[in-house]
Amino acid sequence: MSKVTVTVTLKPALLDAQGRTIQEALHSLGYTDVKNVRVGKVIELETANPEEAKAMCEKLLANPVMESYHIEVDANGVAE
Repeated sequence: MSKVTVTVTLKPALLDAQGRTIQEALHSLGYTDVKNVRVGKVIELETANPEEAKAMCEKLLANPVMESYHIEVDANGVAE
């Protein structure tokens, strides 16, 4: 079994309202140098077929119209 990590975020051209809210909250806490906050999700899974991860993203894990995704398979190819 391989451990696969998928990171999904909104495409850069789309407004990230949640990220904007977090950025404003950080500014109100005094972290005024924070810019361009984006919020996403991380999905970790174990699979015997990590090469199918792209198809999983396109069919279920991400909305390819609005979201980008990045797939990482663990270096050893074996889940811990």
